[in-house]
Amino acid sequence: MVLLTEMVITNISDLMGSMDVYEANFTYSLAELNSLSGMDLASSIIGYMNEFDLSNFANELLGAGTSFLGNAFLVPIYVLFLLIEENIFHLKLKALVKSPKKQSNITKLFQKMDKNISRYMLLKTLVSLLTGVLSYLVLLAIGIDAPVFWAMLIFVLNYIPTIGSLIATLFPALFAVFQYGHLGPFMWVLASVGAIQIIVGNIFEPKIMGNSLNISSLVVVLSLALWGAIWGIMGMILSVPITVMMIVAFVEIPQLRFIAVLLSEKGELNPMEE
Repeated sequence: MVLLTEMVITNISDLMGSMDVYEANFTYSLAELNSLSGMDLASSIIGYMNEFDLSNFANELLGAGTSFLGNAFLVPIYVLFLLIEENIFHLKLKALVKSPKKQSNITKLFQKMDKNISRYMLLKTLVSLLTGVLSYLVLLAIGIDAPVFWAMLIFVLNYIPTIGSLIATLFPALFAVFQYGHLGPFMWVLASVGAIQIIVGNIFEPKIMGNSLNISSLVVVLSLALWGAIWGIMGMILSVPITVMMIVAFVEIPQLRFIAVLLSEKGELNPMEE
């Protein structure tokens, strides 16, 4: 994590050092856009750009990225205390619930949560890692600056359902306009990274994940918006695991089972109970 953080920060610093060149190249790309469209689109875009401080935006992006990576270092600390707590949790469970049968049911409930969430996080990590590595190779071949940074960004954003892959494709494609000053590399990056996202996200990922999560697509989008509003990027990443926990828990509570039915993909709860 330390090595990756250093690499990403170094890449971002290199990008900021070339900001003047990127701004000049962007002006050239606007002229090309005008010639291709036959319209004066550059004037409108430049009007918006005059109100937009690119250097300030880059500084804010660097601060946000550094803050996010810094917060990621807290995760091992949380895990450490969770593991310590796990060793004594059975004592607390016995003190809270006297019935051995209820203790067994609660233990099985936690085990089902652990099984489903662990499976999702493992497979999602493998899919995101594959997408990030393939995107890195493509960006390196095209000659995009700071390919490590963009690959890491793609890796992280792929944890965000639905919109993550779209954003992960647009960012390096738009940056290609700033780097080269014309629209050719933009199209190459958009097509190549977009193809990787489509192939991995729509062919490879469904094959290894299947329908084991049993979550409605609408619920995924709504939970993404809800937890994103509460916890930002981290909430978006955790939106699906949180929903999985809710479904597993509500299935076991008769009064709340109807919520599990609404959250499920087709109203069938058996896949989550296996």
